[in-house]
Amino acid sequence: MESQPNLAADLARIALQEERLQFDHFTAETAWELGSRLREAVKARRGAAAIDIQLAGQPLFFLAMPGTTPDNGEWIRRKRNTTLHFHRSSYAVGLRLQQNQTTLSDRYGLSNQNYASHGGSFPLWLKGTGCMGAITVSGLPQREDHSLIVAVLANWLKLPIDELALDER
Repeated sequence: MESQPNLAADLARIALQEERLQFDHFTAETAWELGSRLREAVKARRGAAAIDIQLAGQPLFFLAMPGTTPDNGEWIRRKRNTTLHFHRSSYAVGLRLQQNQTTLSDRYGLSNQNYASHGGSFPLWLKGTGCMGAITVSGLPQREDHSLIVAVLANWLKLPIDELALDER
């Protein structure tokens, strides 16, 4: 379990990530390129993950790498539901719940069958519009799922990752 100071620092950094990692425009081609970059980043870690990118309810990219199972698809669905419900990263939601010593079910009445407060889904924000979708990864430890998305988005948007990355553990 993370200590409260680490939770506060992580939550502040994730809020900065969500504020800065926003798009001027987003297309199916953008989703394909980002999904491909996420795949390469997972491969570089010698991992296996499922990757999902959706915009306005439309699936634009999905990949289940060798070594994943159908369960990864379920984790994606549940984490994505959390991001779309709160317009926040699923990791931020989970950390806030941990900080407040509660659960999605107890605090919001959301079913664990349909929502997961684990890291790995990040809101897809269009500047001037709002949260229009989610980018979700499942297969690595939750902090890594989250950090992988942030690193790929920061690179795509040409933002310095050292200002956005969570502290190493």
